[in-house]
Amino acid sequence: MTHFTLSAFGDEISPDLDEQIRVLKANGIFYLECRSIAGQGIIDYPIPQVEVFYRQLADAGIGVSAVGSPIGKTPITEDFAPQLERFKKTIAVAHALRSGYIRMFSFYMPAGEAPAIYRPAVLDRWAQFIEAARGSGLVLLHENEKDIYGDTATRCLDLLDSLASPLVKATFDPANFVQCNEETYPNAFKMLQKHIAYLHIKDALRRDHSVVPAGQGDGHLPEILADLRRAGFEGFLSIEPHLNDNLPGGGPARFAIAANALKALLAHN
Repeated sequence: MTHFTLSAFGDEISPDLDEQIRVLKANGIFYLECRSIAGQGIIDYPIPQVEVFYRQLADAGIGVSAVGSPIGKTPITEDFAPQLERFKKTIAVAHALRSGYIRMFSFYMPAGEAPAIYRPAVLDRWAQFIEAARGSGLVLLHENEKDIYGDTATRCLDLLDSLASPLVKATFDPANFVQCNEETYPNAFKMLQKHIAYLHIKDALRRDHSVVPAGQGDGHLPEILADLRRAGFEGFLSIEPHLNDNLPGGGPARFAIAANALKALLAHN
């Protein structure tokens, strides 16, 4: 039986955690993908402060679906040791937030160079992430993102199949694939479906790569959600609005537009 659980990036509503909580609850969403609070990345806070944030969320009835970390969103040519230490801190942050997932990336590729050159380094670094996370109870979610190793469906599949670890799954982001000129459905989705444990909900237009509400772009969100429902998918749909700042009403209003677009799609699937 399919069970979609809605979550969201609250920092696109407001930097203020109280405002994030208020708007999430007003939109009937009770999970947060925690990326930043008060303008600072969540993984950069001391653990005692992260615990304070957790209690604030828990008291409001909000759970944390994932830590929206930037781990792996650095050049592959940079020294890896600081990134690995930062990842170990992120594990502690995830535990403090009582979350089972950490969102991650597979490193920026040097401009003009073939990503295949850096495949061994990417796999080695991810193998070290897996080893550091072993026994933690956490799942590491690789997100497809422009200009990293795993920005195309083929390289995402290569990474996930090569690692072949139950600790690593995919976050599928349709808008990011559109912005990389990938066909999200059926190509990317069918290729990666066996690995998908989590989705970021935003859409984009192929013509100019601008982000639009779910179902209003070229990301094939209706088809993807229908396929997931047929397959009995159970997991988080995390709203990441990225909508035009010129829309009236500020972050809360833009967030409501994004949330209502997703709810409309789910009502028709």
